[in-house]
Amino acid sequence: MEPPNIPTRAIESQEELKRFYLGKDIGDVPKPAVVLDVAIIKRHCESMLEAAKALDVGFRAHIKTHKTPQLARLQVGEESEEAKFVISTVLEGEIILPLLKDIQANGRKVNVLYGIPLVPSQAPRLAALARQLGEKSISVMIDHPDQLDYLKVFHEVAGVAACVFLKVDSGYHRAGLPPAKLNKNGLLERVADEEKLGRAVLLGVYSHNSLSYSGSTPAEVMAYLIEEIVGCKEALKQNKHLLPTGRELVISVGATPQVVSVKNLLRESPIPEAQALKSLLHDSDPSISTPVKVELHAGVYPVLDMQQFGTNAHERGEADKEIGISVVAEVCSVYNNDERSKPEALVAAGSLALGREPCKSYPGWGLVSGWRRETGSSRLIVDRISQEHAIVAWEKEDESKIPLRIGQAVRIFPNHACITGALYGWFLVVDSSQDDGSKIVDVWPRATGW
Repeated sequence: MEPPNIPTRAIESQEELKRFYLGKDIGDVPKPAVVLDVAIIKRHCESMLEAAKALDVGFRAHIKTHKTPQLARLQVGEESEEAKFVISTVLEGEIILPLLKDIQANGRKVNVLYGIPLVPSQAPRLAALARQLGEKSISVMIDHPDQLDYLKVFHEVAGVAACVFLKVDSGYHRAGLPPAKLNKNGLLERVADEEKLGRAVLLGVYSHNSLSYSGSTPAEVMAYLIEEIVGCKEALKQNKHLLPTGRELVISVGATPQVVSVKNLLRESPIPEAQALKSLLHDSDPSISTPVKVELHAGVYPVLDMQQFGTNAHERGEADKEIGISVVAEVCSVYNNDERSKPEALVAAGSLALGREPCKSYPGWGLVSGWRRETGSSRLIVDRISQEHAIVAWEKEDESKIPLRIGQAVRIFPNHACITGALYGWFLVVDSSQDDGSKIVDVWPRATGW
């Protein structure tokens, strides 16, 4: 069976984009535009890989935030024997296919997990990737026995078995099965049957708990990670008689706040949750019939955003030093002369440029950075938002005028990087280690669509 040749949105030519943008100041480009600071991104990626190595746990990089091969390469580094990814759309896997082949050419294994329960119509496209990458390169997520019917389609196209993660619901209730119901309608028996037919290889169980985004301390987000690991171990324990023996199974857990918080384990920490988590990562459980390996997964950590910054899971710093994504917008009006009850400014970037995602840690729709502007006694935030425009005001009561002028470019840190990035066809890349983060040093086209 041949995979379908499905039309997709064209990806912009990187060379053409470079000819226009390279060397320009981000204040002088058409706006709104989305900017990545590669210095911040590299630091976050290196820190994550160092933490995973020091803790002796696996790591799987989610690429849904950026959907680019350039940043995906930074996420997996150059040292590990295996480069593991999560994708939310098949298009993401197709976009990074050259990167995956290059990684394989350097003697490393690759494994890409399609990060939602298997969508039947996407099985042929996933299989087409597996046909090019070989055995154990593509994983699918399963939480219903009927999804296994499509592994036959996968095998016919790919010529190899699909790797399988069973999705465990650890409390978020978006997808997956609770530990006690992992064998829903004979799911585990069906997986075993598919293995015998050569159409599946069970890798382990997977959980993702976005409830951690509501946390505001390292202890809180670590508690969510503990809950995930315990839930996954419980799922294996309750179904041990149905699991394969003689090989290691993976417990894949995490979201950016939880995974970033594990850095607390690398130093002496008075947080009780840190000690409990450190033990849980490696403690063998004799009640589980097979050895297990913990793998962490996360996606938005290279760039962060205001939602992630508000969890305080990372080593607290200034937003300007920690958030690697921003939207450059142009000021188009200023209201500083008592036209309104408080000073405000209008920028030509609204929900279609920033997204419309709330953030529990502050009342705004974005934070105006300190880049090239005067500071005030409180922070400047996007106070109100419309489709193409937004109102900038002081976060707290402030009698001073808004220190912006018409035509000025401002950088705004968005609340949710994944949503914001999806609104653009490419990222303008700057490097704050070389200047003030203003000169464009690269352009990264990104996947848009599915």
